[in-house]
Amino acid sequence: MRRILIVDDHLIARTAIRCLLDGNPFDICGEARDGKEAIEKVIELKPDIVLLDINMPVMDGIRAAHEIRLISPEAKIIFLTIHNVPAFRDATQSLSHAFVTKHEAAAELIPVLNRLAEAPPNHTKIAGEIPSRALRQSADEVKGPGPGGVLI
Repeated sequence: MRRILIVDDHLIARTAIRCLLDGNPFDICGEARDGKEAIEKVIELKPDIVLLDINMPVMDGIRAAHEIRLISPEAKIIFLTIHNVPAFRDATQSLSHAFVTKHEAAAELIPVLNRLAEAPPNHTKIAGEIPSRALRQSADEVKGPGPGGVLI
């Protein structure tokens, strides 16, 4: 059973992800509210898969992914975010194994998790430098509400 860490600054999003994964062969080993806490949890819990939002307080998901790749290169990272923008997909590509939008999570997340769970443990991407300065800042610069006026 693969151990999953859920990282999102919204409790309702973390709860929805838990509900979505309920009944599937995954063990949710923990949750984090921001990138800094995610790094601490990765060190402590050693998850196989990290579901990571992009726009979060304290440390955004792109910066957290870069750090997670350094401290736990065997962990598989899936960006699970509201941001379906080419700049975000490009910025996350070298840091993650998959990118799933929250709008498509109900249909796409379980198949992506199953595919990654079946991949060999050493089947990870090499973490490179964080993409250009503009992309590093992109998560901080995205402002505006998501569905229902909530920035997710």
